[in-house]
Amino acid sequence: MALSACSVLEGEKVDYKSAGKGVTLEVPPDLTQLSRDSRYQVPGGTVTASSFQIGQAAPGVPTAATTLGDVRIERAGNQRWLVVNRSADQLWGPVRDFWLESGFLLAQDEAALGILETDWAENRAKIPQDFIRNALGKLIDSVYSTAERDKFRTRLERTPSGGTEIYISHRGMIEVYSSTQKDQTMWQPRPSDPELETEFLRRLMVKLGVPQGESKALVASAAKPSSRVATVGNTPVVQIDEGFDRAWRRVGLALDRTGFTVEDRDRAQGMYFVRYVEPSADKEPGFLAKLFGRGDKDTAPNKYRIALKSQGESTTVSVLNASGAPETSETARRIVQVIADDLK
Repeated sequence: MALSACSVLEGEKVDYKSAGKGVTLEVPPDLTQLSRDSRYQVPGGTVTASSFQIGQAAPGVPTAATTLGDVRIERAGNQRWLVVNRSADQLWGPVRDFWLESGFLLAQDEAALGILETDWAENRAKIPQDFIRNALGKLIDSVYSTAERDKFRTRLERTPSGGTEIYISHRGMIEVYSSTQKDQTMWQPRPSDPELETEFLRRLMVKLGVPQGESKALVASAAKPSSRVATVGNTPVVQIDEGFDRAWRRVGLALDRTGFTVEDRDRAQGMYFVRYVEPSADKEPGFLAKLFGRGDKDTAPNKYRIALKSQGESTTVSVLNASGAPETSETARRIVQVIADDLK
């Protein structure tokens, strides 16, 4: 019984190990190189399922914001982000080191774009713990593996006041059998995990100076704001019952989650310039790849513009083609559905 209880508790932890090999990573030359002595010490301590249940929000409240010092967490539905009263240049080093200290490698490290993306990593804490595993795991650790991999994208956006908004989005893959004989496997996308995103935001708050106890108190669930798919002038759109500022943030996070790469953005025009990127290294195309007709790597990526127009506390999201003309195709309808589903 004691061993069983320990196994359950251990299974709730997060203990990531990157699937790739380490490379020399350098902080951009205009930023200060920080100490790496505690790189693999996870800030914020052990993650447990109970930490996600702290501070449930009252029903019927679509958004909320809580501040401690110069760090504020905002939320809308299942999406959350940090607003920090520091410049992006000041935050880049600490945020970058946060992921390295958490056991990840960085696959994308672009200060100019304000984007950090981890390599695919395995949550080793999901490996079942038993007497033999505990006794021999360190000796033959490579024998044990899970069927899931995760990666996280962090996006830093400057605010007009000189501060920074920080978004963390999760993408997951799962290994499944690809034959009826169950002798071959393939990797395919699995749904993003908002709870993981929230917990890493909380850990990042600790990295930025928020005390452990207070960070848990600041993280709370929120009610789902209303959003829906509609048709306006034969053009498929997403209608969101929120003003431009919040809709802009949430749509940007939804694009990160659902396999798009934001190549550029023009907030003044309410425009995201995006392209689709296949999340798996396998040749088998994923759901969105099939949706956009990308069956092989030689096909040029599909480029779109995601346009937001607001009037008061209502925002309409539509899809334009690469030339800026409205998309009325079935593909556009599916794209707005993907965005709407993530906003729920």
